[in-house]
Amino acid sequence: MSSKQVNRRDFIKIGGASTLALTLSSLGDTTSLFNKSAHADNQEEKVLRFHSNGKFKVVQFNDTQDDERIDRRTLELMEKVLDAEKPDFVVLNGDNITGGCDTPLEMKQAMNNIAQPMEKRGIRWAVTFGNHDEDSTQKSGIDESQMLEFYRSYEHNLNQKGAKHITGTGNMNLLIWDADAKKAAFNLWLLDSGRYAPKTIAGQDFQGYPTWDWLRFDQVSWYNEMSQRIENRFGYKVPSLMFIHIPLWEHRYMWYASVDSRTEADHARAVEKHQITGERNEDECPGPINSGLFSAMQHRGDVKGVFCGHDHINTYAGNYYGIMLGYGGSAGFGTYGLPGAEKNRLRGARVFNLDLNHENVLAETHMVFAKDYGIDLTANDQSMDPATLPEKKQTVKA
Repeated sequence: MSSKQVNRRDFIKIGGASTLALTLSSLGDTTSLFNKSAHADNQEEKVLRFHSNGKFKVVQFNDTQDDERIDRRTLELMEKVLDAEKPDFVVLNGDNITGGCDTPLEMKQAMNNIAQPMEKRGIRWAVTFGNHDEDSTQKSGIDESQMLEFYRSYEHNLNQKGAKHITGTGNMNLLIWDADAKKAAFNLWLLDSGRYAPKTIAGQDFQGYPTWDWLRFDQVSWYNEMSQRIENRFGYKVPSLMFIHIPLWEHRYMWYASVDSRTEADHARAVEKHQITGERNEDECPGPINSGLFSAMQHRGDVKGVFCGHDHINTYAGNYYGIMLGYGGSAGFGTYGLPGAEKNRLRGARVFNLDLNHENVLAETHMVFAKDYGIDLTANDQSMDPATLPEKKQTVKA
């Protein structure tokens, strides 16, 4: 949620100028990288399938939030989670990169850092966008639509260009088929929850209100219509998970099972009512307007859980009136965490175990943490020099 400390690595950038020059020269002319055609609009629909035992695993990494000189422990965490969990799909759920990238090359290096753990292992993956992904856009000139095309150019990325004529970048869904690819067994919604509220609406500013963005009506309407279309196509509601970066107001309500009363007694009641697990170490930061998405999901009855990031030191999840609401925590060691020496204690990822033998298919979800893998949690900076971009196969996917 909070931005990276300003000029956190200026001294590294200055000291590393010669390294960057070598990287630039080794890449040659990079001006065409953002003009290359990525894979086609229509993905091969049946690329994601449940295993013959009826199981499928998703991993959520949130708020890796770093520049081209990523903290090495962020990649170590990603790699160790992938090797231990062996997921079938990974979602990078917003604030994937942040400010500090001064050039298009540095933007590409920052994005490449977080793509490589999946690409090297041949794991399918996709991104959503958060409020910090465009923090370097003013300097680099690379906006979210160009970032999306760059992500899409990776062999194992499953992002689509996204629904047309609605707010946001890359709003999409991905069907997961049964092992025989005969029917859709599950669905993943990936929505862009935006960046920041506009300065004014109807001549009124947002002083005193949260200044984050919110899902707009056209996005909620698109979800509602697409959900109905999927049901009409298959003759049944396809259960699903939704990933958005910025939390809903309902995330905030759930912790205390209340709108206004926010006491420890309220939380104790909420834990029992909503089966809450995990930690809450900062206030939830939704936008100033409730989008109505939760009401739409209850109406449709297909979404089993909505998971966000944004608030790095919240890791909780619970069942809020039939829909799980939860956080993925922060995977990025280069961004803010807990105070003092505990800064990196909650760095981690969220795992989702899907099982066709379970009533809701979403059988279970839990957090895994850097501390589980013996990763150094020291509250310091362990930035890496930027890696050279790999050669990419320019294959067109159906």
